[in-house]
Amino acid sequence: MLNSITFDFSHVGNSHWIIIILGYVIVFIALTLLVYLFVGIPKLLSLFNQSSKKSLNSNQSSTKGNSSISGEVNAAIATAIFLYLDEIHDNEDYKMTIKRAPRIYSPWNSKLYGLNNMYHRKNSR
Repeated sequence: MLNSITFDFSHVGNSHWIIIILGYVIVFIALTLLVYLFVGIPKLLSLFNQSSKKSLNSNQSSTKGNSSISGEVNAAIATAIFLYLDEIHDNEDYKMTIKRAPRIYSPWNSKLYGLNNMYHRKNSR
């Protein structure tokens, strides 16, 4: 059957060849641009990351002189924030109970049985 299929190039005109060649060129250019894009993105990200690290390091060097807060002060601040946030909420028990819910049969729970029943019904007709 495959031997009987033939392609006659006499029916392909000049405009068809132009469309074919133009299509291949467009696809080749698009793929080349995509390759350069995918290769260039990590380079751009590394340059952006380096510039952000430099700006972060310059900001940290200016704030290092102010980081003389002791551990007791940090603990007092954290405790004050916890107590403030605790007063905002309602009084809660902080108890967790786990109740196992019974599983009720539903056709939505097991679609497999429904599909098998339809298959058997179809064959039994």
